[in-house]
Amino acid sequence: MRADPRALRFGAAITTLVLALVLVTGSVWLLAAQTVVFALGAFGRQPYGMLFKALVKSAPEETEDARPPRFAQAVGFVFAVAGLAGYLTEITPLALAATAAALLAAFLNAAFGFCLGCEMYLLIRRLLPAAKMEVSK
Repeated sequence: MRADPRALRFGAAITTLVLALVLVTGSVWLLAAQTVVFALGAFGRQPYGMLFKALVKSAPEETEDARPPRFAQAVGFVFAVAGLAGYLTEITPLALAATAAALLAAFLNAAFGFCLGCEMYLLIRRLLPAAKMEVSK
């Protein structure tokens, strides 16, 4: 499966705005909504990407492998769940740190095209074959 990098950056920009609003307002409901968006994105249904496709009709000049961005969405989901747990249990440092970490990753992608979760995916993929070889020796 292939992904349009323009849609991915568009989604990262919206995610950046949503998570910034969460930090400013402390809205658990807004973070819960973003958590659902992350979960959908991890399974290949990116709501912000669908919005992008509805707004932009031109075909992308290039596409990229969709697996790293899906992994990045799963990582975002984990941080959003941690943030929700922090807000719901009133552990404010956990709520703020987890939400801020997800915000930083989204901002890096939106502003600079650097997908931190995608880079993590590629690093893990590189390390796993070596680990499997060492175990089998």
